[in-house]
Amino acid sequence: MHKLYEKFIFQYYYQEFSILTVRAPRILWAASGASLARLPAMQSDVVLSHNGRILIIDAKYYARTMQMHFDKPTIHSHNLYQIFTYVKNEQANQPQKQVSGMLLYARTDEETQPDEIYQMSGNQISVRTLDLNRDFAQIAAQLDEIVQTHFGIQKAHEKQTVYAQ
Repeated sequence: MHKLYEKFIFQYYYQEFSILTVRAPRILWAASGASLARLPAMQSDVVLSHNGRILIIDAKYYARTMQMHFDKPTIHSHNLYQIFTYVKNEQANQPQKQVSGMLLYARTDEETQPDEIYQMSGNQISVRTLDLNRDFAQIAAQLDEIVQTHFGIQKAHEKQTVYAQ
């Protein structure tokens, strides 16, 4: 299911926002040394870019959106470290661009759901949920809002013609 979730988000943006560049590239390590081949690959799920802005989305499909730490719900630490690493390396590789990151969890029925925006070492990192228990128009509106917030772009809604029979 996690792969289907990733592909759904990618394809939605690819199909619905032709103004954006939508890719899923490997992010290069901003590192040097003799053994770079031993560094793990940083394979992104969805990278949206437009007018010098980049948003790296890491799609997460888990049974629980939050981890418990000393009886307190917190963001999964390994997920946060991962998106932070992606953003900082992409920023180092493209210093002229504004790079942000987002952990986009499939919403669960847990009481606490993440909806946070952080500024971390000069980059924005957000953590959100996508409620898949809605009808498609509402799911689309959630995804559209992400683009509106990060890029200031509204989706061009085509006028639909209804033909009488």
